[in-house]
Amino acid sequence: MLGDHEKKPKFRDAERTRERLLQAGFREVHRSGFRSASIDTILAATNVTKGALYHHFDSKEDLGHAIVEEIVAKLPQDNWLRPLQRGKNPIDALIGIVQATSVRPKDVKGGCPLVNLAQEMSSLDEQFRKRLEIIFNAWQEGIATALRRGQSEGTVRRDLVPEETAGFLMAMYEGYVLLAKNAQDAKVWNVGIRNIVGWLRSLRAPRQSRRGGPRLMSKGRVVKQR
Repeated sequence: MLGDHEKKPKFRDAERTRERLLQAGFREVHRSGFRSASIDTILAATNVTKGALYHHFDSKEDLGHAIVEEIVAKLPQDNWLRPLQRGKNPIDALIGIVQATSVRPKDVKGGCPLVNLAQEMSSLDEQFRKRLEIIFNAWQEGIATALRRGQSEGTVRRDLVPEETAGFLMAMYEGYVLLAKNAQDAKVWNVGIRNIVGWLRSLRAPRQSRRGGPRLMSKGRVVKQR
């Protein structure tokens, strides 16, 4: 019987092989789309045999589902939800997230992996659609939660419906990503960033006096509105 010290390296090697296949598969799907993605290209990039690939994944579809669940799902989590959970003013956090979006040519060219897959696969494969829907819903709820927190803290306008505002932000953001991808021009995305940031600033709650009344500026002074 093998000892634990002999089993663990094999387990780690198998996990590393699976991770390499996932990462190579993600790059190929992002570049070519799922239906056009080549298994041979993935194998060449990882120096893994076809038998090893099908040891980890039952089919190309199984690999695609794992890419969505284990890689694509992390993108809004890492880029949006974690920054929003750090307790910062949610409007400031959202502005920072939008402004941090890469405008490098390769990123503008590739577009958003999540939206690319949604556009390609949602009407063709229900299993893909459901997995992508879970990601979109989690993204929207994460933004809405941050906005609700901002409303309770007095930093976000109380007249907003957080879920609807979150959905509108996602649609506006991804719409500009798509326009920039189609134009193959980072200038389009820079315009988008400027417009989105301007809209986000409009979501701030009006400044309040200590008694709760809104404040106005009059001849350089802050006075309480009557």
